[in-house]
Amino acid sequence: MPSPSSRFEHLSNRRAIVDRRALAEAVAALPEAGLRAATIQLLKDALAAGRAEIAHRLAERPTKGLEVASGQAYLVDQLLVILFDLATTRLHPADEPITLLAVGGYGRGEMAAHSDIDIGFLTRNTPSPRTALVIETMLYALWDLGLKVGHSSRSLDEMIRQSKADVTVRTALLEARYVTGDTTLYDDAARRFKSEVQRGTERQFVADKLAERDARHRRMGDTRYVVEPNVKEGKGGLRDLHALFWIGKYVYDVQRARQLVDVGLFTPAEYRAFHRADEFLWAVRCHLHVIARRAEDRLTFDVQREVAARMRFKDRHDKPAVERFMQFYFLQARTVGTLTGVFLAHLDERFASRGKRFGLPTIRRAPKRLNGFVLDRGRLALPGDDFFAEDPVRLIEIFALADAHHLEIHPLAMRAASRDAKLIDDYRQDRHANALFLEILTSPGDPELVLRWMNEAGVFGRFVPDFGRVVAMMQFDMYHHFTVDEHTIQAIGLLARIEAGTLREDHPLASVVIDQIISRRVLRVAVLLHDIAKGRGGDHSVLGAEVACRLCPRFGLTPAETETVSWLVRYHLLMSDTAFKRDLSDFKTILDFSAIIASPERLRLLLLLTVVDIRAVGPGTWNSWKRQLLSTLYESAEEVLRLGHKQRGREERIAAKQARLAQALDWGDARFAVFVRRLPESYWIAEPEDVLEHNARLMAAAGDAPLSIDAQVYAERGATLVTIYAADHPGLFYRIAGAIHVAGGNIIDARIHTTRDGMAIDNFLVQDPFGRPFDDPAQLSRLRIAIEDALANRGKLNDRLVAKPAARMRADAFTIQPNVLINNDASNRFTVVEVNARDRPALLNQLAQALFQSKVTIHSAHVATYGERAVDTFYLTDLTGDRLTQPTRLKTLEKRLLDAAAGHAADMIAA
Repeated sequence: MPSPSSRFEHLSNRRAIVDRRALAEAVAALPEAGLRAATIQLLKDALAAGRAEIAHRLAERPTKGLEVASGQAYLVDQLLVILFDLATTRLHPADEPITLLAVGGYGRGEMAAHSDIDIGFLTRNTPSPRTALVIETMLYALWDLGLKVGHSSRSLDEMIRQSKADVTVRTALLEARYVTGDTTLYDDAARRFKSEVQRGTERQFVADKLAERDARHRRMGDTRYVVEPNVKEGKGGLRDLHALFWIGKYVYDVQRARQLVDVGLFTPAEYRAFHRADEFLWAVRCHLHVIARRAEDRLTFDVQREVAARMRFKDRHDKPAVERFMQFYFLQARTVGTLTGVFLAHLDERFASRGKRFGLPTIRRAPKRLNGFVLDRGRLALPGDDFFAEDPVRLIEIFALADAHHLEIHPLAMRAASRDAKLIDDYRQDRHANALFLEILTSPGDPELVLRWMNEAGVFGRFVPDFGRVVAMMQFDMYHHFTVDEHTIQAIGLLARIEAGTLREDHPLASVVIDQIISRRVLRVAVLLHDIAKGRGGDHSVLGAEVACRLCPRFGLTPAETETVSWLVRYHLLMSDTAFKRDLSDFKTILDFSAIIASPERLRLLLLLTVVDIRAVGPGTWNSWKRQLLSTLYESAEEVLRLGHKQRGREERIAAKQARLAQALDWGDARFAVFVRRLPESYWIAEPEDVLEHNARLMAAAGDAPLSIDAQVYAERGATLVTIYAADHPGLFYRIAGAIHVAGGNIIDARIHTTRDGMAIDNFLVQDPFGRPFDDPAQLSRLRIAIEDALANRGKLNDRLVAKPAARMRADAFTIQPNVLINNDASNRFTVVEVNARDRPALLNQLAQALFQSKVTIHSAHVATYGERAVDTFYLTDLTGDRLTQPTRLKTLEKRLLDAAAGHAADMIAA
């Protein structure tokens, strides 16, 4: 606990924030009658004026986060002193010593506008009844001011006992700061805390803080490159900086972060980097609180543009201001990670004994060859500070050795690599350096970890400048959860895990196919380069293919390998686009796809690239629905490439599905044969086996009923499967889609089928607006009732849709121009219509209604969402079953769909 001292000497013109003397005089002049209420009003006015002044300073100097954070703490200090004086003199004169402490972040003298106010009341013994009244009076007053207060009341002995028992209490009190009250009591508390709590427990405190940090990182996603970061709690955020300061304070008794240089934990340059990151992150957090008008630490899409504008980032070249701002944010987060490693390395030295490192395992066996590098208690280290300068290829070699021998790199070696990374610029064409890099990339071990170290040190982006252009680059959309470099490194790691056989359950097909590929290094390089050209203002697939043609020879790939990598980068979206946006039961879809692939080896490579690309987008983007679609496409294309245009294998797959279903249903041959004849071939191709069984039982149970509805949570797809079995009629699809929206659902996939005897069997995957399944019985009941009402025409569906308030969606932060693509070449039987629009509730209903008004028949619908972007594809014919070919009709259809995609109400009233 620090000794009493002013934390706010650096604040300029403090009286403009709050004039405590004038405020105290105003309170002193208040009469006894109504004293409390009048004081609260004075303090409310002072709080509002102070916040306004601080907000003005933030607007004037938008990057000065620490100054603003100090201003908030100073403001609260002055109000607390006034309240304390009032409570202990005029309202409940004190009968024992009492001290008011600021603890936690407030104790450190740093607060955002709506941060919690953590305070502690300290007495020498158990508080007297009058002291309890003082505490109660102050707390009620603070609550009346609209402040969120965390508080404790302890005697001196209780404070010591609880600090020993609970590391959270200990950490809060570590930063305790005297605000007002009895100074002798405070001095005794500080002395006892240091002698009875801190002394001799440094090692355990550090271990506890590191364990706490690791648990927090796991809870927040364990990466500093998530595109909606938590500025306070996320990896690379403020809490990581605070943890370093807490440890330094606990072990070395420093009072200010700059003193970490004096005790040897940072160099002056590293402290400047620490201060810059601290300043920037605090500025971002303060802007977030002002914008949200509440405590908000998540830098979500809907505020990123505004924070970027407030901090005066500008559009430049092809990169918008928001992406430049977020790239700078991630670079600061990376700095925090680097500083953490260096800091802990020095602590390690402090706590090391008998060759054991602090809190970390030792390496049992040293590798025989280190090529001049040395081992420092199991970590790869440098023999001298100029080791990289003597031979810059060692900047690559250190990572290759770490991978080959499963070694960790010493943080001081990482520091040197970061410092000397620019030296590799002149060795980009060096054959040995490129061979070492390719060894890392194609490693059978854990290339993800080593490549991430390489990236953190800045060596990766220097050695491959095209990769350097995407380091810390975010894409301002809801689909991609990570920065481009982190996404790429994770994809390489996923590929290595599939190859090692550890993801067989998640990726059974990919785990088999990976053993059949001929060129491992082609695939690894393609994964590295697939997004390399993002942010260049054109089609990143086309531009990336050109980059691949330039880089692959440098890496040592043959011309044939280079051509394959370039092709994979060019077409890396082809398989997912086909699987998720096209009808795989239409054989022409398979033929067109296979014509582009042209080679079984390329098909295998593209499947693996597609799988890791999708899964590395972020949590929740990969599911068994996508796995099934990709597997179906792969097997169909593999069959065409193997057999030509024959469809024998397709018929075999359908027969196999039907055989397994017959076994599961156990209906008897005659009954099952009647059931099979009712359903078209496309139905058996499109639906997975569990849905086939579910549908069959629903249809059997329905008998001759005109309508049957079932809704059940489909856990492995993270959604609710809604199945409707009803007499088919025009407008059925749009009515169902509208009813699902009225019930609060969002359709993420739809499969619609018509039996040969005129019944519709439609399957919808439905989530709530927050991307969760409908799993509450009341929700499911509401869903069934809404569909029944819509199909029975009870109540006007359009009136209910208009009346339902639109949920505030994260997608509202994005602008997407609607686009309609009509294609008569994608299918021999259907007109394929693809609609791109911003995802929103009832979008599918409005598009389906536009199609109904256009008097077309929907044969299948395919709903794909990529964050805020929805891509809905419909396979259509006219009412006589022919494709739509008349130009005027296509033009009218396009206009209706564009209006619907844009959310315009014109022409959207149901017939």
